[in-house]
Amino acid sequence: MQFSTFGEKFNRYSGITQLMDDLNDGLRTPGAIMLGGGNPATIPKMLDYFQQTSDEMLKDGSLISAMTNYDGPQGKDQFIKQLANLLKDTYGWDISEKNISLTNGSQSGFFYLFNLFAGHQPDGSHKKILLPLAPEYIGYGDAGIDEDIFVSYHPEIELLDNRLFKYHVDFDQLKIDDSVAAICASRPTNPTGNVLTEDEVQKLDQLARDNDVPLIIDNAYGVPFPNIIFEDVTPFWNDNTILCMSLSKLGLPGVRCGIVIANEKITTALANMNGIINLAPSGVGPAIAQRMIEKGDLLRLSAEVIKPFYQQKSEQAVSMLQTAIPDPRFRIHKPEGAIFLWLWFDELPITTMELYKRLKERGVLVVPGEYFFIGQKEDWNHAHQCLRMNYVQDDEAMQKGINIIAEEVQKAYLDAK
Repeated sequence: MQFSTFGEKFNRYSGITQLMDDLNDGLRTPGAIMLGGGNPATIPKMLDYFQQTSDEMLKDGSLISAMTNYDGPQGKDQFIKQLANLLKDTYGWDISEKNISLTNGSQSGFFYLFNLFAGHQPDGSHKKILLPLAPEYIGYGDAGIDEDIFVSYHPEIELLDNRLFKYHVDFDQLKIDDSVAAICASRPTNPTGNVLTEDEVQKLDQLARDNDVPLIIDNAYGVPFPNIIFEDVTPFWNDNTILCMSLSKLGLPGVRCGIVIANEKITTALANMNGIINLAPSGVGPAIAQRMIEKGDLLRLSAEVIKPFYQQKSEQAVSMLQTAIPDPRFRIHKPEGAIFLWLWFDELPITTMELYKRLKERGVLVVPGEYFFIGQKEDWNHAHQCLRMNYVQDDEAMQKGINIIAEEVQKAYLDAK
């Protein structure tokens, strides 16, 4: 049996596959401490809300209707119209239902978008997606049908008080030429919790316009929903921006609903791809989100329940880590959003891939930093000194996991002496 070139590429064991395998295995393993995967927290108020809303929708038949009928390839019409009206009325965006297309999760949305723009071109050239800084989201790495579709740059590192640090786009080294098909950045960033500043977003937007390429913003954790972002930022979109959102971090990862907001040419292309690959995206998540908009709850719950929950959890996790690991070589990226902390062990004598293996043997699941430095031309020591951990577990599990991380890191430093 012979696989095609496509089959060979997508039969590889990738970083995102390992992450999801660890997530699945951890859920089935008693005592595993799940500090790796991206499953959102179980927020009691949100669980109660989804239960109540589902009950209402079962009684009035709208949930059954969503489960037993196809939508069009663009996605559920009424949800798309209501979301467009909400964004237009709230932020003044020049937007209509023609500017929104749904996908079965944002992961499939990025697969569509990256391959829509990058890879082999009709004129025989090869184009790439520019990531203005790495580390970036692990799920991008293997999303290209063609090989080598990303190029990225090292960030500037700003050292902050209290053993924190922050990444910034290094615009002095950023280069865009004819080989770049689009610019893509997440805000806030998975894995680091970094939030691009308003100035950085404006500069990236101008670079994209100057070079006639779109700016893709991965907004899975951002404003206006689910609003897991701790900086004061303004939602950003224009006709050259592709804004990608999701229902997952509202607390609905199982409904697999990604939302792409872009100009009509792009949303039409995505709808065509949906029709070929999926027939239509799932309607259950959009039906629930539509009810949330109708009740005035989508933005309210994001601001009043989801954001404060995660902000408190992140602050608590930082405190736990700094107490458990007093070594001055240890720093944490300033937590500005998302559901992860990015840990930097400067001068670590082993790679974080090796640290990941040691922690896994002790029942603690994290994600090694090496996977997140996508599109790098040269190896960088910093990439082997960082790891991602989520902070959504209960306090007891968090403390136990952090103590084990501290023990293994201390052992690695001591063994190198």
